[in-house]
Amino acid sequence: MSATEEPQFRIAVTADFHDERGEPRYQDIGLAEFTGISQIVTRGFSKHLAEISAEQLHGFHAALVLTPRVTVGSLEGNDQLLAIARFGVGYDTVDVAACTERDILVTNTPGAVDRPVAEATVGWMLALTHRIAQKDRLVREGRWEERSQHMGTELRDRILGIVGLGGIGRKLVSLLQGFGMRQPVAFDPFVSAEVFEQCGVRKVTLKELLETADFVSLHCPLTEDTRGLIGAEQLRQMKPSAWLLNLARGGIVNEMALDEALRSGRLAGAAVDCFENEPVIAAPPFAGLDNVLLAPHSIAWTHELFRDIGRSACGSLREISQGIRPATAVNPEVFDRPGFQRKWETMVDDLRG
Repeated sequence: MSATEEPQFRIAVTADFHDERGEPRYQDIGLAEFTGISQIVTRGFSKHLAEISAEQLHGFHAALVLTPRVTVGSLEGNDQLLAIARFGVGYDTVDVAACTERDILVTNTPGAVDRPVAEATVGWMLALTHRIAQKDRLVREGRWEERSQHMGTELRDRILGIVGLGGIGRKLVSLLQGFGMRQPVAFDPFVSAEVFEQCGVRKVTLKELLETADFVSLHCPLTEDTRGLIGAEQLRQMKPSAWLLNLARGGIVNEMALDEALRSGRLAGAAVDCFENEPVIAAPPFAGLDNVLLAPHSIAWTHELFRDIGRSACGSLREISQGIRPATAVNPEVFDRPGFQRKWETMVDDLRG
C-alpha cells in the first residue's frame, strides 16, 4: 500500500447473496451498517462453492457468510483474516476450533431469528392441525364433497413440547399465548430453572416431553450431543396423535426413522425445514405423504429476518473495524490470544491513521 492509499477493511461476501447475474437476491442484508465508512470495502465472491476455498479469502480481513462451509482448508494461508460473520444463529457450518487456533473471530446473530422462526412454527402448527394443504388440493382438484373426510383439530388444550428453550423457544411460547393451550413443556439441560419459571414452561426430560407433548418442536443447535437426538426409539415414545416440527438443523432427526414412523401411522404428521444433506436434490421418501409439510431450509425467511440478521452480522464487522468487541462473538476466548490481539490492533491502528 502506498503512502497516499487509504487503508481498507476488506470484507468478502459469499456468492449466494447474489444470483447468476450478480444481482442481489435479498432486499436488505445489512450493508447499510457500513454507510459513510469509506475504509470498509465489500466485494462478493464470483463463484459459489459449498466450501469456501482459501483462494477466495485471500486478501480479505473478514467474510460475511450465508451457506458455504468454513473449514481448515478455507483458512489456509489467510493470516490477515480477522473475522467470519455467520449470517444466522447457527454456526455448525463453521469450524470454530480451527478459526480460534488461527486467531480468527467467529460471530453469529442471536436474537435476530427468534420471532421469524417462532412465527413460522406457529404457522406450521396451524397448517398441520387444520389440514390446510389437503383442503387446498380438494378445491384445486374438484373434490369438494370430500371435505368431511379432512376434519382438523385446534391448538386449544394441546401441549407444546420444545426441545431447546433458547430465544426461539421462548418467543414461540409468547406467540402462542391466547390459543388456549395447556402449559408447555421443554427439554433443555443448559437453561436454568429460573428461566423455565419465568417463561411459564415446565422443565422435563426428553422422554417425558416426547410422551406428553402434542407438538414436538425442535429449536436446538446441531452438536455432537444433538446429532441423531430424535431417532426410532424417540419417535416410538411420541403419541400417535402428535406432530413433529424441525426448524432447527438436519441431522437432529433420523430421516429414515421419521419416514417409517409416518408411514406406519405412529405420528399424526410432521413439518420439516432442515435435512441431513442439503441442498436436497432428490425429494425425501416422506415427501409424498399427505400429512407432511416441507420447506427448503427457508420456512422462516422473510425480508424482516434478513434485514435484522444483516444488521447484526454487519454491525459486528463494523465494530471489529473500530476496535470494539462485538457481543455476538461465538469464540470470545480469541480476544485473549496474543496473535489475534496483534493482528487486530495493527488493523485498527492502520484504519485510524
